Amino acid sequence: MTVDWHPLTTELALWRAEGRHLPLWWRDDDAVTPTPALDRLTRLAEDLALPVHLAVIPKLASADLPRFTAEHDAVIPLVHGWQHISHAPEGAKNAEFGHPRPDALPEAAAALARMQALFQDQVLPVFVPPWNRLHDSLLPGLAQAGYVGVSTYLPRRSRLAAGGLVQINTHIDPIHWRGGRGLVPPQDLVAGIVGLLKDRRSGNADATEPLGFLTHHLVHDADVWQFTETCLKTLLDHGATPANLRDLP
Repeated sequence: MTVDWHPLTTELALWRAEGRHLPLWWRDDDAVTPTPALDRLTRLAEDLALPVHLAVIPKLASADLPRFTAEHDAVIPLVHGWQHISHAPEGAKNAEFGHPRPDALPEAAAALARMQALFQDQVLPVFVPPWNRLHDSLLPGLAQAGYVGVSTYLPRRSRLAAGGLVQINTHIDPIHWRGGRGLVPPQDLVAGIVGLLKDRRSGNADATEPLGFLTHHLVHDADVWQFTETCLKTLLDHGATPANLRDLP
């Protein structure tokens, strides 16, 4: 696989010339238990010195996953819904928390409680709704349940999703979900990242939101792994710095 990174490195050079700061964070979804793919993800995070924020499905999480994360400081658990089951109405896109329902907030509270019981102070209380869909009416209740942040996809509209609840989204997804789950055409990905950065430079997007890279280690093929590694390394080598999500509040 050949990728022309020049458009990205050119844009990043403009950021450095203008003295701009580009915080970078990495989220990986759907973890439930240690696997060879999780081993590979962790090694990459350690090699890059970029923590991977592991969105764990609370109800399905195995008892040995907390032991794994405790041994690897580069892996930071987040809360990935409750059991990753869609409750969307017929004809709507999949979503576990994308629509109001009586059990939504109790499940979100149970999810955080189970994650804290399993991972103790390792877990960062950020709610990651499955399929990146979250109904706005649930936001105040998430803050009351003890969450400090929520994370979906695409640039945020404002820093706070609700009082005490920071929005910290992802923006880059290399997987072609509707095209066989391989890699999105790499030059399309590079162009998309450059577009995101240009929007920030021009004031059309929040330049203070950490740039979020989203992966799903359980479904990666060789090209997705390679693009992920090279893209993150290119960003870091050309001025991006790891964001510390523990400073969210």
